[in-house]
Amino acid sequence: MNVKAMALTMLLLAPVASADLAEIKARGTLVVVAVYEPKAPEFLELAEGRTGGFDRDVLEGFARAQGLKLEIRTVPTWAELPAVVADGKADLLCNRVSATAARRLVVDFTDEVFPTRVVVMNRKPAAPIATLEQLKAVPRLASIAGTSMMDALQAAGLTKVDTSVPHGGFPDALRSGRIDAAVWSLEAVIREQRLDPDLQLGLFLGPPESLAYGVSKQSPQLRAALDEHLRMLRQTGTWNRLVVKYFGTGALDLLRRAREQ
Repeated sequence: MNVKAMALTMLLLAPVASADLAEIKARGTLVVVAVYEPKAPEFLELAEGRTGGFDRDVLEGFARAQGLKLEIRTVPTWAELPAVVADGKADLLCNRVSATAARRLVVDFTDEVFPTRVVVMNRKPAAPIATLEQLKAVPRLASIAGTSMMDALQAAGLTKVDTSVPHGGFPDALRSGRIDAAVWSLEAVIREQRLDPDLQLGLFLGPPESLAYGVSKQSPQLRAALDEHLRMLRQTGTWNRLVVKYFGTGALDLLRRAREQ
């Protein structure tokens, strides 16, 4: 599969025109847009000489089944992603994108690709942050602007949040003492705990959420085909195998527990 990764801002992305599956097949290329995180490539790896990632594996399989090439474009921030698809500069958005109500105003989403949850993370020897009152007392709290994590914090009445830590930088910021806690996504914390067991989960904020692929509201056939592909992955056990491949054997149980709490 030929994959082109182009680090472009939204303004530099060449339009591909809003298209449904038939037009995409005529073009021969499925154009995907994402925020690339070099320190967190478990969903999307674009480093030269390396391939893989949960979303990349899923979408390469989908493109192959549809007789398409996959082209990956990138933008710097999550806040830009929905408009890129809505403006016809990509066919779908991926890579750890929560299907929030605000984003659904701009794009349609597929069925769930991966379960997620907004969670508070800190580091031993401090005690886990288990209540909202404890979270409000944290002196230096960090999260990522333009994400569902910030939406959850604002809904909880927390507005004094450091958004200057670079993508993927929360574990280092906790180890250095730059921050006391971070509000992050469950799948990111699962990854980092494998590398540093002193990182610990605390309070969940908001309800369970879903990571999904966003498509134009003018692309119902594309969305339906992606939904069918996702159902096939779950029915054949491929989805479980991908979770274990990229997140470890304990991830399936942790994802189930996050759904239940």
